[in-house]
Amino acid sequence: MSSRPPGLSVRFKLTLSYAAFLIIAGTLLLAVVWVFLLRYVPNRPIMALGGFVPNQGDLLRAFAPAAAWVMVFLVVFGLVGGWMLAGRMLAPLARITQATRKAASGSLSHRIWMPGPKDEFRELADAFDTMLARLEAQVSEQQRFAANASHELRTPLAITQALLDVARNDPKRETDELIERLHIVNTRAIDLVEALLVLSRADQRRFAKDSVDLSLVVEEAAETLLPLAEKQGVAIETSGEVSRAIGSHVLLLQMATNLVHNAIVHNLPEGGTVWVDTSVGPGSVVLSVSNTGAVLAPQLVSTLTEPFQRGTKRIRNDHAGVGLGLAIVKSIVHAHEGTLSIIARAAGGLNITVRLPAAPPHLPTAPPHLPAASPHLPTGSPTGSPTTPPHPPAVPPRPPTTPDR
Repeated sequence: MSSRPPGLSVRFKLTLSYAAFLIIAGTLLLAVVWVFLLRYVPNRPIMALGGFVPNQGDLLRAFAPAAAWVMVFLVVFGLVGGWMLAGRMLAPLARITQATRKAASGSLSHRIWMPGPKDEFRELADAFDTMLARLEAQVSEQQRFAANASHELRTPLAITQALLDVARNDPKRETDELIERLHIVNTRAIDLVEALLVLSRADQRRFAKDSVDLSLVVEEAAETLLPLAEKQGVAIETSGEVSRAIGSHVLLLQMATNLVHNAIVHNLPEGGTVWVDTSVGPGSVVLSVSNTGAVLAPQLVSTLTEPFQRGTKRIRNDHAGVGLGLAIVKSIVHAHEGTLSIIARAAGGLNITVRLPAAPPHLPTAPPHLPAASPHLPTGSPTGSPTTPPHPPAVPPRPPTTPDR
């Protein structure tokens, strides 16, 4: 930012204002004396039986020096008193300025903690402390996310490097096995990058808002994941009523797909169940996804929406995720100005509730026949329009994978 020329301080301006106010008040008082008293005294010798009676000139000669000294006193008193009063009034602002400079230098942990009763300066200080707390939390979350993302991206690259080193040192090694393993590692890296893109798009909140029926979105997500549920031995039970939310069909479908996929993968080895329900509340619509599974501690549940969290352990199978499933859900819910609640069931598993603002009746309804979302990447751009790849895929189709919990 360009430097500004120096100017008068606010304290000095307030001091001049206080002094000017006192001078004006004293001048008005003298004017009142003149208008209501001296102007009615005759300016000629006054004859009286009792002796000497001063006229207007005598009174002015006696009153003028005293009035001049009073005005000088008011000027000095206004400057000194105004300087002290302005300093006392602006002391909280100096503390806020000091805290701002510390925050600008990178010290986000500093707080003002303004004492005293509630007034404008205290409200400003409290708002500044709240802003610093949110900034510190966001910066810490971004730093933690960057460290985790770097670690997760480094893992497939290290594995690829190790496979290539083994192949180079062993020329007689079967190339088919090497290609298959490289394909799996590369697929996992692509899943991670695509999940990071979804997370970034949801955080940007740039999408067209339509009326989206969550009951249809849930049916579409359940139909997409039905083969995976059958393979895992998990039953999906859907119920509910027409629940029209306001938002992006693509992102809401991604949200439902991630929730159902996590409920399937993090379930019992056999005979598990996933319950999906939609309902309408006052001014909002509710999507609830519950599943059977292992009993989870409340401390663990509170961290599941953090990036790269995978529940009780890392899942290593054909449908392993990259640890961004619920983080993406959280970002999508917040982008739609909704709330996300995750509660551990006493019998095991989770109960996840998403509450979104209900769509007004005049809002247009999103097209019902959009391509189904893959569990790791939305099928459209952030604005809701389908995205067509410029070239056909170079590898055969593979089963969808989902950013894991």
